Amino acid sequence: MTTPRTPSVGHALIPVLSLVFMLYWSVQLFSDSSSSGPNQIVLTLAAAIAAIVGIRLGHRWIDLQKAIVAGIGTAMGAILILLSVGGLIGTWLMAGTVPSLIYYGLELLSPQWFFVATCLICAIAALATGSSWTVAGTLGVALIGVSMGLGLNPAIAAGAIISGAYFGDKMSPLSDTTNLAPAVVHTDIFTHIRHMAWTTGPSFTIALILFAGIGLGTEAAGDASSLELLRATLDESFNITAIALLPLVVVLYMAYKKIPPLPTILFGALFGAVLAMFLQPEAVLSMAGTTDLGTTLAMIKGAWLVLADGYVSMTGVAAVDDLLTRGGMSSMLVTIWLVLSALSFGAVLEHTGMLNRLIESALRRAKSVGSLVTTVIFSCIGINVVAADQYIAIVLPGKMYRAEFEKRGLDPKNLSRVIEDSGTLTSPLVPWNTCGAYMAATLGVATLAYLPFAFFNLINPLVSMFYGITGFTMVKIGEDEDAADVTATMA
Repeated sequence: MTTPRTPSVGHALIPVLSLVFMLYWSVQLFSDSSSSGPNQIVLTLAAAIAAIVGIRLGHRWIDLQKAIVAGIGTAMGAILILLSVGGLIGTWLMAGTVPSLIYYGLELLSPQWFFVATCLICAIAALATGSSWTVAGTLGVALIGVSMGLGLNPAIAAGAIISGAYFGDKMSPLSDTTNLAPAVVHTDIFTHIRHMAWTTGPSFTIALILFAGIGLGTEAAGDASSLELLRATLDESFNITAIALLPLVVVLYMAYKKIPPLPTILFGALFGAVLAMFLQPEAVLSMAGTTDLGTTLAMIKGAWLVLADGYVSMTGVAAVDDLLTRGGMSSMLVTIWLVLSALSFGAVLEHTGMLNRLIESALRRAKSVGSLVTTVIFSCIGINVVAADQYIAIVLPGKMYRAEFEKRGLDPKNLSRVIEDSGTLTSPLVPWNTCGAYMAATLGVATLAYLPFAFFNLINPLVSMFYGITGFTMVKIGEDEDAADVTATMA
């Protein structure tokens, strides 16, 4: 068997440029519906083009197929979580958990301070649980509902949710990415978190200021009568009570105790289904569509259907029904299709060495510390786009650039900070990335719609790049961090 040839930059660019070209036309032709099928076709065709290039380089199809299967396998945990979140949304709607959160949110949150409060609430919850996905799938769903009830732009609300959730996730020692980044570059997690505070703190402060500025210039689009109708409809249609919030409390507590996300969210979905039978029996029976089976079996059938296909609101008020008809595992299937297609493309690029070739080419142009940091940031962003997975966007640059940082006398905590500032934070900004697909499906807001308002995720890589160019907090091996700051300031 002949050894496959090393790809050139030209080889590597063929599938990448093909992807960009086809995605452009997908958006042009299908607009907001492009992620409901057309983008999946684009990614599949791009994977086929990458495979053809790989075969021309001497790779066997059977090996490429195994790489695709292995690449998809890395996302099976995320796919199962997606399905569980779909079930959780459906049962929490039926149990009155989300309606109660919306009802109380309408009472407590003012339009002027809603975006800032949303960002802070999600940041605290994610800091305590270490999971941006859990926060978005629980508090995020309710806060989107509150924003719509107040007549606010749900895209801005989604940006605030994601900004807060990713701040907390990034700075929490319970987070998987926060543990992964320092492990890849051989530093410890608490050194990593302390060093990230230099870029993360200013970025989050700027994001809060921007959300405050938007909020202070915002008035609720809905008038008092429409808000009162929404509250009254929720009160009449559901048993609005603090008891309905128990599933949220339980899920957040399980996440805080570091129980893995999949069993936590799946338990939350089942707990919501059981609680609905006691708090909202009429809603459960209406989903079953029959009582011929007897009350108990009819309730089981209703809960079963909601886990599968979501909750259908039948209040008779169109605004409420549109807001609360959501969820179900089946609602996540298009998103899973997107993830599978994207990971297939990324797996072929990685297996054939085309991804590494692009990174190596970029490294040759990184002469200064600033250009090195900039190269790492764009590599992480590029891998999030091409490989569609934030873990690859952390691990691969961490391995590729670790020796170069050491060669230049830079402490490894600089690299772990840079790859988190860019690899972790830009993942939810790519529609076909596992994180971007998850956030769009969970919050019900298209990735490109909330992208301009995910201020923290956009600002943090820029701050990190600025620090690299100026040398601020870029600590040398064996150098005290405070001394490095003084040196950079004098320079």
